[in-house]
Amino acid sequence: MTAPLPLISLRSVSKTYRTDGVAVAAVRNVSFDIAQGEIVAVMGPSGSGKSTLMNMIGLLDLPSEGAVYLEGANVAELSEDRRSLLRARSIGFVFQSYNLLARHNAIENVALPLVYCGVGRKARLARAETSLQAVGMLHRAHHFPRQLSGGEQQRVAIARALIASPLIVLADEPTGALDSRTGAEILALFAALNRDGQTIVMITHDPGIATQCRRTIRLHDGELVSDETLFQLLPKRSAVS
Repeated sequence: MTAPLPLISLRSVSKTYRTDGVAVAAVRNVSFDIAQGEIVAVMGPSGSGKSTLMNMIGLLDLPSEGAVYLEGANVAELSEDRRSLLRARSIGFVFQSYNLLARHNAIENVALPLVYCGVGRKARLARAETSLQAVGMLHRAHHFPRQLSGGEQQRVAIARALIASPLIVLADEPTGALDSRTGAEILALFAALNRDGQTIVMITHDPGIATQCRRTIRLHDGELVSDETLFQLLPKRSAVS
């Protein structure tokens, strides 16, 4: 029986930028796989290459060398339009600063990614309600970002990331702007989503986040220095359980 393809594969990936004519290697010869259903922390200090790596996993940037594969497809071989569509449908992003649009209420913010997928307004809002319900924020659907606490804004941002049923959720320092109690609540939400089968990668410098993940990838100066799995994945919940 053939083993399933990894969801994401990085093969000898390097990324070099040029600044004032000087080549700067942000990521150097990194290889690893992420399987469906994993929850992974990518850790490292500032300047270690975490954000560059996230941009490549999230199809926002291409490597200078090596290859990134999504479900076996080399993303560099796809057209820019195809990559954009694949990113909209397959990758959900959660940011430290929430990135909600101030002039739109919660349900409108959550529904926004479906605009780029060609989904009609009625269907967008119905799916946004479902997504808000999943993160416990349906009761705040018609509130604007200024009316929400930091934790509530982050829950709305997570609902937005989930609305297109993405293959993978990428969270960049998702608790960095939150107090410790609210941050713990957000991490518990990610853990619950992962138990339901959602693949999650969290980019962080916070060891506390790494303790909530079953696998930690560590970077230093753009190089992978360790890749540790703490314990085996829990079985997915049965649809009838």
